[in-house]
Amino acid sequence: MPAKMDAAELSRMLGDWAQPGRLLPEALAAGLLELIDAGFAPAGSVLPAQRDCAAALGVSRGTVGAAFADLEARGYLASTVGSGTRVRSGRAAPATDGRLFSFTHSAPGVIDLSTGALPASEVARQVLTAGVSGLDAYLDTDGYFPAGLPVLRQAIADRLTRDGVRTVPQQVLVTNGAQQATYLALRALVSPGDLAIVEDPTYRGGLEALRLLGARVQGVPVGPGGMDLNLLGHALDRRPAVLYCQTGIHNPTGTTTDHDHRAEIGARAVEAEVPVIEDCCSYDLTRGGGVARTLAGHVDDDLLVMIGSLSKLFWGGLRVGWIRAGRSRIRGILELRKAEDLATSVMSQLLATRLLGRAEEARKERRRMLASRLSSTVRVVREVFPGWRWESVRGGTGLWIDSGGDVLALAEAAKRAKVRLAPGPSFSPHDGQRTMLRLPLWHEPDVLEEALGRISAHE
Repeated sequence: MPAKMDAAELSRMLGDWAQPGRLLPEALAAGLLELIDAGFAPAGSVLPAQRDCAAALGVSRGTVGAAFADLEARGYLASTVGSGTRVRSGRAAPATDGRLFSFTHSAPGVIDLSTGALPASEVARQVLTAGVSGLDAYLDTDGYFPAGLPVLRQAIADRLTRDGVRTVPQQVLVTNGAQQATYLALRALVSPGDLAIVEDPTYRGGLEALRLLGARVQGVPVGPGGMDLNLLGHALDRRPAVLYCQTGIHNPTGTTTDHDHRAEIGARAVEAEVPVIEDCCSYDLTRGGGVARTLAGHVDDDLLVMIGSLSKLFWGGLRVGWIRAGRSRIRGILELRKAEDLATSVMSQLLATRLLGRAEEARKERRRMLASRLSSTVRVVREVFPGWRWESVRGGTGLWIDSGGDVLALAEAAKRAKVRLAPGPSFSPHDGQRTMLRLPLWHEPDVLEEALGRISAHE
């Protein structure tokens, strides 16, 4: 059967389709044609109903109907009563639904509130601008270290051990950022058609990787204390290939799983013999002291794969992440890695090693900055959108806000106001979370005031 696109998926992939000085039907038709030409709406795919498109895009049904009619007249679409509108021709689909489309350059004048990625910390600025040292020792080698430089693997293992997760270097694989780590870990465990259990909501990059791998995905709702244990038990009974979760600092909600709740999740995964991939990328970013707890100690090393990153603590541009797992699992993932990417830059790894030596300093810096920006963000949001609500956050880089209304329409209004948002469906395996919004914390108060003011004026 042809794939049917959800209105949230279409909204994500269209991006900033409404252009000043261009009629809306014409602009929408051009945006849809671009998706068809690029293969994001492949031949045979069924577009959402006109009513759903209109609601998601914040336009009239007549605008959608006119755009569809234009493309149908030009041979790109075909409408059948009772079957909807399908794409007649186009390229093969690149297996994506646009969850990471926000990681692209914003047009001039656009305020980007679509990502929680942080600018470089002061610690990172000091180390990175000082340049690379220690490179001479590696220049007589071929420069390829697929598992990572031994010195960096040791530094990561030492850091994890100090944080309460006993680790040896042979349990660490260095990657080009956490997104690659996530993809490699999932690829080692998931084949096309396999069932994967995830939280709802969850990190959108994990969802994109699972889609690329052809997995079937089932979401388990997350509350302030963690995943719904009853629904998790039913999901594990289905013998999934993997459980992908975040029990430390959760992205996007900023909550953390209670200790007893976390122990129960681990016990159930072990009993079901289901491998667990835990995203620990935000575990440094707690509001209190120390780091967030994880499933380490509750799930044996042969079942647990941990994903980490230096992006949150230092800077995303460094592109250094890691996988921590049992030795045999690391060896298997290493061979997968070689097939697509031989190694991480030696220079980046040397810089990462120096940065890890200042991890505690960086954690304190991030904690101070995020606490200050949380306070200013809350103040601005309450002034501009007093009806918005959210749970208290335990850490992370954003607020998970309930807007109380249709967040897809809000995001479309924001696009017209030159503001990019991250609506809830991007973080849901089923394109749910239709009233939710992830708002980053790191922007200066005046920038956030300007952005939210623009949105309020265009609602």
